[in-house]
Amino acid sequence: MKLLVILLFSGLMTGCRGNSSYSLPPKLLLVSFDGFRADYLQNYEFPHLQNFIKEGVLVEHVKNVFITKTFPNHYSIVTGLYEESHGIVANSMYDAVTKKHFSDSNDKDPFWWNEAVPIWVTNQLQENRSSAAAMWPGTDVLIHNTTPSYFMNYSMSVSFEERVNNITTWLSNSNPPVTFATLYWEEPDASGHKYGPEDKENMHRVLKEIDDLIGYLVQKLKMLGLWENLNVIITSDHGMTQCSENRWINLDLCIDRSNYSLIDLSPVAAVLPKINITEVYEKLKNCSPHMNVYLKKDIPNRYYYQHNDRIQPIILVADEGWTIVLNKSSSKLGDHGYDNSLPSMHPFLAAHGPAFHKGYKYSTINIVDIYPMMCHILGLKPHPNNGTFSHTKCLLVDQWCINLPEAIGIVIGALLALTTLTCLIIIMQNRLSVPHPFSRLQLQEDDDDPLIG
Repeated sequence: MKLLVILLFSGLMTGCRGNSSYSLPPKLLLVSFDGFRADYLQNYEFPHLQNFIKEGVLVEHVKNVFITKTFPNHYSIVTGLYEESHGIVANSMYDAVTKKHFSDSNDKDPFWWNEAVPIWVTNQLQENRSSAAAMWPGTDVLIHNTTPSYFMNYSMSVSFEERVNNITTWLSNSNPPVTFATLYWEEPDASGHKYGPEDKENMHRVLKEIDDLIGYLVQKLKMLGLWENLNVIITSDHGMTQCSENRWINLDLCIDRSNYSLIDLSPVAAVLPKINITEVYEKLKNCSPHMNVYLKKDIPNRYYYQHNDRIQPIILVADEGWTIVLNKSSSKLGDHGYDNSLPSMHPFLAAHGPAFHKGYKYSTINIVDIYPMMCHILGLKPHPNNGTFSHTKCLLVDQWCINLPEAIGIVIGALLALTTLTCLIIIMQNRLSVPHPFSRLQLQEDDDDPLIG
């Protein structure tokens, strides 16, 4: 019982401490290093990132959404929605009604983005606040007639340092204040594609550069006096897996190109048939034992990847490490996009700031859970989403959270305490009820001739 009282009291005190940190408008910086696979943290050294984690929290695996590609998952992070709900279903898309095409070089049409409301829009419309962005996908698009108050048009030629300098300036000096900001960097994704994640020498060099960039970001925040009061989340959109020229699935060996259009390629290919859908499906179904072929209606429910017009009639999903090609034309040694249950596709999440615990590790959350957590930190009312706030409660200082092992320990402790107390009561009762060894036999008044034998 004493243990339960102590835990309850400490939980209430934690909640009070958490609330006191929000006397000033809370601020949040969301950072993505594209293609940062979760187990890079175990396989390489990251002194700056580990210092960041030591003073904050780490989620070792973030289960992202299918398909595990850049545009879809970045939009899931900031909307809390599966791809079928937010509408960014691939890096390349086609809309049959409007005949419009979407690609990473043709992504500025609000038509593609308006099926959801990203958090930077909500932050500006709900409160007298500003949002800022440095290259995060979609932030340079007029979504619901709104862009962040401060943003940079996407250009991969702009250095990380310049992006950081702009973001920190906006966080420091803006009116109304910037309370939500995003920062995006293309690595280690670009190098993961080029070398493959199993190239230890090259990936060691690239990941050391990323760790140095994290060190630069933290130093800049400290220098400007932002570090103590700013909440910072560092995460990614997906992981990376090793590919090779020995694991190609050549569609040209199975079907003539005149029979279909390929909207998005490997490792999840979106097929728009030009002839009968069933005929195209039959030709592709037995193309390779290392590729699953689905009619749209048969896409597994666990992918949450059916209910949107931008998902094509036939979807091809390659096995991990296999590449779908046309006439053997691929130079990638690493790729992503595969089944989102694969650990190699999972990123991580680390966070630091007044909203987060210190030195806390957690196993897994879903990528859509990040959105309701961010809304909570900023005091925003979230739009309907697929995330679950309770999945992230253990990361936050203003939430009382007991994980399963702790809950089991409390129950066992309580049962032991109750058992011990019950045993003591029984023992005491037995002691009181046992007659003294030399007590005289008490006679009833109506006993005439007692036996004293």
